[in-house]
Amino acid sequence: MSTTCAVVTLIAAAMVGFSAVSVFLRAEWVVRPIADYGIPMAWLPWLGAAKAAGAAGLVAGLFVPVVGGVAGIALVVYFAGAVVTVVRARWYTHIPFPLMYAAPVVGALALGLAA
Repeated sequence: MSTTCAVVTLIAAAMVGFSAVSVFLRAEWVVRPIADYGIPMAWLPWLGAAKAAGAAGLVAGLFVPVVGGVAGIALVVYFAGAVVTVVRARWYTHIPFPLMYAAPVVGALALGLAA
Protein backbone atom coordinates (compact mmCIF):
# COMPACT_ATOMS: atom_id res chain seq x y z
CA MET A 1 0.00 0.00 0.00
CA SER A 2 1.33 3.39 -0.94
CA THR A 3 1.75 6.32 1.38
CA THR A 4 -0.71 8.28 -0.75
CA CYS A 5 -3.35 5.60 -0.32
CA ALA A 6 -2.86 5.55 3.45
CA VAL A 7 -3.03 9.34 3.74
CA VAL A 8 -6.14 9.65 1.56
CA THR A 9 -7.79 6.80 3.49
CA LEU A 10 -7.07 8.46 6.84
CA ILE A 11 -8.38 11.80 5.57
CA ALA A 12 -11.55 10.10 4.31
CA ALA A 13 -11.99 8.26 7.61
CA ALA A 14 -11.48 11.49 9.58
CA MET A 15 -14.02 13.38 7.48
CA VAL A 16 -16.64 10.63 7.70
CA GLY A 17 -15.93 10.22 11.42
CA PHE A 18 -16.40 13.96 11.93
CA SER A 19 -19.70 13.71 10.07
CA ALA A 20 -20.78 10.81 12.30
CA VAL A 21 -19.92 12.71 15.47
CA SER A 22 -21.83 15.73 14.16
CA VAL A 23 -24.90 13.55 13.72
CA PHE A 24 -24.50 11.95 17.17
CA LEU A 25 -24.15 15.38 18.81
CA ARG A 26 -27.12 16.64 16.76
CA ALA A 27 -25.28 19.70 15.55
CA GLU A 28 -27.87 22.17 14.32
CA TRP A 29 -26.10 22.69 10.98
CA VAL A 30 -26.52 18.96 10.36
CA VAL A 31 -29.90 18.25 11.94
CA ARG A 32 -31.82 21.15 10.41
CA PRO A 33 -31.11 20.22 6.77
CA ILE A 34 -31.81 16.55 7.50
CA ALA A 35 -35.22 17.57 8.86
CA ASP A 36 -35.77 19.83 5.85
CA TYR A 37 -35.08 16.89 3.52
CA GLY A 38 -37.88 14.97 5.23
CA ILE A 39 -35.71 12.44 7.06
CA PRO A 40 -37.25 11.36 10.40
CA MET A 41 -35.18 12.36 13.43
CA ALA A 42 -35.49 8.78 14.69
CA TRP A 43 -33.10 7.80 11.88
CA LEU A 44 -30.25 9.97 13.19
CA PRO A 45 -28.65 7.30 15.41
CA TRP A 46 -28.71 4.83 12.51
CA LEU A 47 -27.25 7.33 10.07
CA GLY A 48 -24.51 8.24 12.54
CA ALA A 49 -23.78 4.59 13.23
CA ALA A 50 -23.50 3.85 9.50
CA LYS A 51 -21.00 6.69 9.07
CA ALA A 52 -19.02 5.67 12.17
CA ALA A 53 -18.86 2.06 11.00
CA GLY A 54 -17.72 3.20 7.58
CA ALA A 55 -14.98 5.37 9.06
CA ALA A 56 -13.80 2.52 11.28
CA GLY A 57 -13.90 0.18 8.29
CA LEU A 58 -11.71 2.51 6.26
CA VAL A 59 -9.11 2.56 9.02
CA ALA A 60 -9.32 -1.22 9.44
CA GLY A 61 -8.84 -1.48 5.69
CA LEU A 62 -5.30 -0.22 6.13
CA PHE A 63 -4.58 -3.58 7.76
CA VAL A 64 -7.23 -5.81 6.11
CA PRO A 65 -7.78 -4.45 2.59
CA VAL A 66 -11.04 -6.37 2.02
CA VAL A 67 -12.63 -4.62 5.00
CA GLY A 68 -11.56 -1.24 3.63
CA GLY A 69 -12.98 -2.08 0.22
CA VAL A 70 -16.32 -3.11 1.67
CA ALA A 71 -16.42 0.01 3.88
CA GLY A 72 -15.54 2.23 0.93
CA ILE A 73 -18.26 0.74 -1.26
CA ALA A 74 -20.81 1.02 1.56
CA LEU A 75 -19.92 4.68 2.13
CA VAL A 76 -20.17 5.45 -1.59
CA VAL A 77 -23.66 3.91 -1.58
CA TYR A 78 -24.52 5.87 1.59
CA PHE A 79 -23.45 9.20 0.11
CA ALA A 80 -25.11 8.41 -3.23
CA GLY A 81 -28.30 7.90 -1.23
CA ALA A 82 -27.68 11.24 0.46
CA VAL A 83 -27.40 12.93 -2.93
CA VAL A 84 -30.64 11.28 -4.07
CA THR A 85 -32.34 12.43 -0.87
CA VAL A 86 -31.18 16.02 -1.39
CA VAL A 87 -32.35 15.98 -5.02
CA ARG A 88 -35.73 14.51 -4.08
CA ALA A 89 -36.14 17.29 -1.50
CA ARG A 90 -35.31 19.79 -4.30
CA TRP A 91 -32.48 21.40 -2.30
CA TYR A 92 -30.15 21.47 -5.30
CA THR A 93 -27.75 23.92 -3.68
CA HIS A 94 -27.03 21.29 -1.00
CA ILE A 95 -25.83 18.61 -3.45
CA PRO A 96 -22.14 19.50 -2.92
CA PHE A 97 -22.28 18.67 0.81
CA PRO A 98 -22.59 14.87 0.57
CA LEU A 99 -20.25 14.92 -2.44
CA MET A 100 -17.64 16.71 -0.32
CA TYR A 101 -17.59 13.73 2.05
CA ALA A 102 -17.87 11.15 -0.73
CA ALA A 103 -14.91 12.46 -2.75
CA PRO A 104 -12.11 11.33 -0.41
CA VAL A 105 -13.90 8.01 0.11
CA VAL A 106 -13.97 7.45 -3.67
CA GLY A 107 -10.32 8.44 -3.83
CA ALA A 108 -9.36 6.04 -1.05
CA LEU A 109 -11.37 3.27 -2.66
CA ALA A 110 -9.78 3.88 -6.06
CA LEU A 111 -6.27 4.00 -4.62
CA GLY A 112 -6.93 0.88 -2.55
CA LEU A 113 -8.21 -1.05 -5.55
CA ALA A 114 -5.27 0.10 -7.68
CA ALA A 115 -2.73 -1.09 -5.09
